[in-house]
Amino acid sequence: MNIDPAQWIKSSYSSAEGGNCLEWAPRAAAAGVVHVRDSKSPEGPTLCFSSDALAAFVDAINDGHRP
Repeated sequence: MNIDPAQWIKSSYSSAEGGNCLEWAPRAAAAGVVHVRDSKSPEGPTLCFSSDALAAFVDAINDGHRP
């Protein structure tokens, strides 16, 4: 799926120093598939997750960071 460059949004957790930079396409996510890419390489590969799979992944990461 080709996504308009204007539709990509950088994660609020991405650093301004050019470190870990993640972008996602929320408009495309409305169709039930979440597209994620490395903002440092916008022409590179895009990962696609179902909304449920990405939510489970984020929950698992957050569980590992809770005290």
